[in-house]
Amino acid sequence: MQHRNNTIVNTIMRMFFLLLISTLQAQVGVAQQLQPDPLLVKRIYFSGGSYGIDQKQAQELKQFIESFANIEQYTITVHSHTDNIGSIEFNQFLSERRSDMAVQKLLELRVPRNIITVQDFGEFNPIYDNSTFQGRLMNRRVDIILWPVETL
Repeated sequence: MQHRNNTIVNTIMRMFFLLLISTLQAQVGVAQQLQPDPLLVKRIYFSGGSYGIDQKQAQELKQFIESFANIEQYTITVHSHTDNIGSIEFNQFLSERRSDMAVQKLLELRVPRNIITVQDFGEFNPIYDNSTFQGRLMNRRVDIILWPVETL
């Protein structure tokens, strides 16, 4: 009986999170329609269950950020993602840790904190097919998106 109750609770939680994420995605979609197209996206990929950024990707991020003469002329959104392996709660935790690490690297590169926003998607909003190994690899990522600031 306890196992059945846990299954029901997990199903209800999954449905709640799906509804919540759908609502957030709709809000993000509306907000993104109001913004100009992003200039560039830098992706950082992670191993399964990990949130550490390796030296090679940290160096690539540094080169990417340093290629912009005046980073203050952009807003940066950090979108973190996971594959669908593991529980919703763990994937959300992992997504948050990944964005935390990306933000920390940006701050180390002297990117002002006030131009950075974060959206943690967890296992929701995958771009690639989570039913394949390659798709899961590609969904374990953080997207660092630069948006030009429009001046009046």
